[in-house]
Amino acid sequence: MTIAENQLRREIIETARALQSTGLTHGTSGNVSARYNNGMLITPSGLPYEDLEVEKIVFMDLEGGYYGDYLPSSEWRMHLDIYRTYEAAKAVVHSHSPRATALSTHNRGIPAFHYMVAVAGGDEIKCADYATFGTKALSDAMIAALEDRRACLLAHHGQIAYGPSLNKAFGLAGEVEALADQYLSALVLGEPAPLSPTEMKEILRKFKCYGKQLDALDGDDAGAFEMPQRRD
Repeated sequence: MTIAENQLRREIIETARALQSTGLTHGTSGNVSARYNNGMLITPSGLPYEDLEVEKIVFMDLEGGYYGDYLPSSEWRMHLDIYRTYEAAKAVVHSHSPRATALSTHNRGIPAFHYMVAVAGGDEIKCADYATFGTKALSDAMIAALEDRRACLLAHHGQIAYGPSLNKAFGLAGEVEALADQYLSALVLGEPAPLSPTEMKEILRKFKCYGKQLDALDGDDAGAFEMPQRRD
C-alpha cells in the first residue's frame, strides 16, 4: 500500500465518522468512497464507523470486482456508476440525513426556493424514483435524477452527493441537508414561490466562480460578480 493510498483510506474513514458526528447519518447507514487508480476505495458493508481501519476499506475496479476479505457497502453500485458517468467525480458521499430523507419519503426534491440550490449544479435538486436499496434499478434512477448535477435525493431513502474531493463531497451533502431543512421550514407557511428560470440561469452562471480566489478565475468568470477595487 502506497503512502498516497494509505492517506486516502484514512480520509475516507474520517469522512465516514464525520457523517455521524455531524448528524448526517446514524449507525452504519450511509457510505463513502473515493476514486483511486482504475477504480475506487469504499467503506465496507455493515461495519460500525468506529471500527474502521485502513485495511478494511475496500478497493473495487470499475467493472464491479472487489479485492480483499471485506465486502464493499451494499450501495457500491451507485458509487461505481457515478464514477463511470462523471469524470469530475473524485469522491461520493451517501447518507440518510434526516431532513433530506424526510423530503424523499414524499418523493419530493428541493425546488428553486433559494438560490443556494445551485450549489448542486442545477436549478433544482431532484428526487430519484424509488427502487430497492442496493439494486441496479436504484442506481439507474439516481443517474437519471442527477442529470449533470452533483447531488440528488433518493425516494424513501436519503441523499447522495459527489465532488472533486472528499471534503467537497461531504460539504455538498451538508448543504443539501441544510437546504432540505430550510425548505421544510418554509413549507409551514405554504409552498414558497420559486425563483424564475431566468434568475436561476444567472445564479448558475455566478456559481461557476462562486468561492474562487483571483488565481482561480479565468476570463469567463470575470463578469459573474461585481469586483471590489483592490487597494494596496
